[in-house]
Amino acid sequence: MANHDLDCRGMSCPMPIVRISRTMQGLAVDDTLTVQAKDPSFRADVEAWVRKLGQELHTFSEQDGIQTAVIIKRV
Repeated sequence: MANHDLDCRGMSCPMPIVRISRTMQGLAVDDTLTVQAKDPSFRADVEAWVRKLGQELHTFSEQDGIQTAVIIKRV
């Protein structure tokens, strides 16, 4: 199990999800990806993306306008 980071703070929808999708393709099952974003629709987008693709949204938090999602690759 490895941990990876992805900075999407300067991106607008749909680019954070595009970058997450591309990055997850290179990860092994049970690896985690920590993503930071500022896009207002990021939370809804990432929640829909993990449901659709069978991944796990382990945690989601927001502080000072920066949203952080920790995603675990399950499939």
